[in-house]
Order: sequence, then C-alpha cells, then structure tokens
Amino acid sequence: MMMLMKRNILLYFRNRSGVILSLLGAMISFILYLVFLKVNIKDSWSQVPHSNQLLDSWLIGGTLAITGLTTTFSSFSQLAKDRGSKVTQDLILTDLGRWGLSISYLLSTTFIGFLMQIIMFAVMEGYFIWEDQIVFDWTLLPQILFIMVLNALLCSIFNGILVNRFKSVDTLGKLATIIGAASGFLVGTYIPIGVLPSFAQMIMKCTPSTYVASLFRQVMMKDNLATTFHHNTAAQDYFKKMMGIQLKWDSLLTIKETCYIVVIVLVALLFIWIIQQIATNRWTKTA
Repeated sequence: MMMLMKRNILLYFRNRSGVILSLLGAMISFILYLVFLKVNIKDSWSQVPHSNQLLDSWLIGGTLAITGLTTTFSSFSQLAKDRGSKVTQDLILTDLGRWGLSISYLLSTTFIGFLMQIIMFAVMEGYFIWEDQIVFDWTLLPQILFIMVLNALLCSIFNGILVNRFKSVDTLGKLATIIGAASGFLVGTYIPIGVLPSFAQMIMKCTPSTYVASLFRQVMMKDNLATTFHHNTAAQDYFKKMMGIQLKWDSLLTIKETCYIVVIVLVALLFIWIIQQIATNRWTKTA
C-alpha cells in the first residue's frame, strides 16, 4: 500500500501544470483579495481597528478550505486515469486487493491535500507577515494543523465519492475548473456570506467546506477579535456573522458545534463512500 501511495503522490507532483491548476481556486481567492477585495472589505469596516490582522486571517482561513477541496479533487483524478488505462485491473491482482487499492488512493489524496494546505499557509502567512506586519501566534499551529488534516480527509472522501461517478478524464478536468472557480464563492472568500441574500447563504451553509473555513477563522481570529471588540459583544457578533467567522442557524455556532458538524458530515460521507465501494466491487465482480 505504501508503494502505491508513493506512486500516486509522485505522479501528482510530477504533473506541474496539474499542481498549478489544482491550486487555481486558492490562487484566485488570494490574488483577488490582494488586488481589490481587501480594499473594498476594509473600507466597509473602516471603523474597526487592527483590520489588517483580522482580514488577512479571515482570507487565510477561507483559502485553506478551498485548497483542501481543489487539490484533493485533482489528486483523485489519477484514479480515473488509471481506470481508463486499465492500470487498476492490474493493481487489483496484487496483494492489495480492491479495498487496499481504494484505501491507498484515499490516503495518498488526503496526504496531498494536507501538504498543499501547509504550503499555501506558509506562502500566505509569510506574505502577510512581510507586507502587513501581522503577528502570528505559533501556539495556534497544532490546532490549525488538526483542522488541515480534518479538511484533507473530509474533502478526500467527498471527492472520492464524486470522482467514482465519472469515467472520463476530460469530464473530470472540466468539473475541476468549475469547482476551482465556484469554491471561492461557496466558502465566502470572494463575497462575505453576510452580504448575500438568504437563499445564497443557505447554499453556503449546506457546503461542508464553509464549516471548515469557519473553524480555521475561529481559531486564527479568536484573540484578535477579543482585543478589537473589547467590551462590545454586539459589534463582535455582528462582525462574526457578516464575515462568516461563525455561521448562524438559530444562533452563532461555537467552535465546538462547528467541529461536531464537520465530524458528523465526515462520518456520513465515509459511510456513503464505503457503501459505494461495496456496490462498485460487487458490480465489477459480476460484470
């Protein structure tokens, strides 16, 4: 299994154009923010002190959620390529078997998603430390890494379910472009969730990556929010709601509640993935 995982990881990074395309959604989010979104959002919150620190961390949280989604999808496309070239049929005959083969694709994709999040985090954090002189609290790093793992695993399972429905590599390439472009809207980095109409907000709240972005933002922005909105809880809650730092249902979701939702969705998707694998294996055997 380790050899197959290594193979999948090497194939992903050897395709340099594929790596860049898998980061398209994240790069669009980052570049748009630097070019004009930051100025517009900052003007909307001109009365808020330390806005650079808040908005930069807000952008990083959303972009990391996008990175996990797009890179794992791109990595899983290797499965479709292997199916098209009949490589999977040869690999099934090894000691791995069908389940070992499926798990190896899932784990290698999770690793790639995790690693690419680390790279994007280092690039964005380094830029903002240099450009805006923001201060990063290194004690938050273990929590951020944990959310990265959670995000990579969640997106890998979701994309594993999605990719399994497609046989054509060309179709997956077109779908990857759509996901890369749409992901910034779905996690609220192009436009903050609070300024969108109720229907659009509902769509975003039905997207798992939106909750992952919320987790990143709550962890990275907690102390700065407390300092900025000292003794002004109402203003702080309004800012959190409008910027999607905490998602609102009946009330603003706490970090624990948000984490529970992500874990529940992850377990549900894992169950669907297992059922899908069982059905696929049975169909393959009888075909």
